[in-house]
Amino acid sequence: GMRFSVYQISRKGGREKNEDRMGYCYTRESGLFALADGMGGHPEGEMASQLALQTMAALYQRDARPSLEDPIRFLQDAIMAGHHQLLRYASEKGLIDTPRTTMVACIMQGNSAYWAHCGDSRLYFIRGEKLIVRTRDHSYAELQQSLSSSVPNDERYNRNVLFTCLGSPGKPVVDTAGPILLQEGDRVMLCSDGLWGTVEDEDITRHMSTRTISDAVPEVVEVALRQGGPKCDNVTVLAVEWESAENDEVPNISTDTLGEEVFASTIQASVCGNTAHAELSEADELDEAEIERSIREINEAIRRSANAANAGKKS
Repeated sequence: GMRFSVYQISRKGGREKNEDRMGYCYTRESGLFALADGMGGHPEGEMASQLALQTMAALYQRDARPSLEDPIRFLQDAIMAGHHQLLRYASEKGLIDTPRTTMVACIMQGNSAYWAHCGDSRLYFIRGEKLIVRTRDHSYAELQQSLSSSVPNDERYNRNVLFTCLGSPGKPVVDTAGPILLQEGDRVMLCSDGLWGTVEDEDITRHMSTRTISDAVPEVVEVALRQGGPKCDNVTVLAVEWESAENDEVPNISTDTLGEEVFASTIQASVCGNTAHAELSEADELDEAEIERSIREINEAIRRSANAANAGKKS
């Protein structure tokens, strides 16, 4: 089995709605951690992030038995499946424009981590006090940085415009990484641009490396909300500590107790029909207590049932 602790928060900031979604699932041998940021300027951003997350969770439940054969391939396929679900949703609903979302997801399996992203939601991998690696956004700003030696600096276009996402007309660009070998105490943090847009990488790293994740995450989110001001974007963070030391505040998840077929998830099951909007507005402010409660309920409700695996797939 595996041992890790996890802490997640999503805040609405100064926006009318929270279009960010996050969650995780695990089996005895494998864990999936994912975050999506629905894009404004297109319809139903919260639906886009929710659908992308659920699609990935449904496929994970189907394929992680109890581990994935090929994590990188899984991540690519699951992001692409989310993209196709958005296109299908838009055509079923007769929408002129497709809902769009970013996606970042990490799989921990064996003692390795693998991840993938599309858009500008980020993964930070922190070991000790060092930021070992973070994802490169699919935005013109980051592209420009990597090309700056050869391309004249031209500020005419909006540097933060994304050149890819799920739900886009073109095929999404998906970058993958891994396997990277995990060491005890390693921290992986997924976040939406509401965090990194207002907090520098070195500050994020300092917060995430010097406190327990249960202290670090709420603190860095508060900093982002404060620095983002009244117009602050949604701020969402999901952090995982690998083989974390015992700590009363954040219960360690040990997967040893799970059977072969058992699957736990904090990602809400299917949202369809008219209840979607009611449910989604409820999800605007998710706090740790609610999440803990939902995990407990999920764990109690887990049964060896194939029905759940099929719930996320529309026929």
